[in-house]
Amino acid sequence: MAKWEGINEFVAVAETESFTAAGQRLGISTAQVSRQISALEVRLGCQLLYRTTRRVSLTEQGRQLYQHCRPLLDGLEEAQRLVSDQQDVLRGRFRLTAPVNFGEQRLAPLLAEFCADYPEVQAEMVLSNQRLDLIQEGLDLAIRIGELPDSSLKARRLGSRELVVCASPAYLQRAGTPQDIGDIARHRCLLGTTDIWRFRVGGQPRTVKVNGAFRCNSGVAVLEAAQQGLGLAQLPAHYLEEALSSGRLVTVLSAFTPEPEDIWACYPPNRHVTATVRAFIEVLRAAFDPADMTSKP
Repeated sequence: MAKWEGINEFVAVAETESFTAAGQRLGISTAQVSRQISALEVRLGCQLLYRTTRRVSLTEQGRQLYQHCRPLLDGLEEAQRLVSDQQDVLRGRFRLTAPVNFGEQRLAPLLAEFCADYPEVQAEMVLSNQRLDLIQEGLDLAIRIGELPDSSLKARRLGSRELVVCASPAYLQRAGTPQDIGDIARHRCLLGTTDIWRFRVGGQPRTVKVNGAFRCNSGVAVLEAAQQGLGLAQLPAHYLEEALSSGRLVTVLSAFTPEPEDIWACYPPNRHVTATVRAFIEVLRAAFDPADMTSKP
């Protein structure tokens, strides 16, 4: 009897609280997850999970088993990573997460090129504007932007991005061009995930709470609204390259541009970072801060 059968499935369900999510993490069907855990419960002679139509939770026996199995699986994964790192060719599977629009626009092309260069690498990118728990979600790497909250994660700076306030020429002709951040209160503002805009005044950071009739958690949608002449928008510069070069948008309040936001690669502590993940981090560093590559740590 294979004593390890069902352990991976059990741990995945315990961490995701879902048979479906566990199957997605492991790359197998929900039915297979259910079968393996049922067989494990039969072998152990106890119930490990409470199952309802809405959620899955651990029994006391399940909690005890999970506490013992998670470190064992971590050790197994660590051993596999160490052995894999001794190979000359990059290979293996890694999972990363990133904000949706940044992932779509900046990371996806780099990840696709990386996988094309290293055919034995299997990569999965989970795009979410929520800061996912790397351990719980089985993620090897997270790309995060801006100030990092205190956490146990290790972080490495990849580069930075600028925030720019812009508007269409048609809107500025109607509403006038703001000359100072105090003028923003008299303008329509297009909001993304926050109603706090960042600036720098006299060398010091300043924030302004803005109001607007248009709000969307997609930077692409905010960009489109700005091009349609609906108001001012503050967006990362990488969204705006084509619109600015074509003249569909122009920058305003450039004298008050805030300090750039840092871009970070974050990964779990106490886990070996594979050669594949390290190589991809270097690809990102070269793309986001090429000048910094002259002084690698």
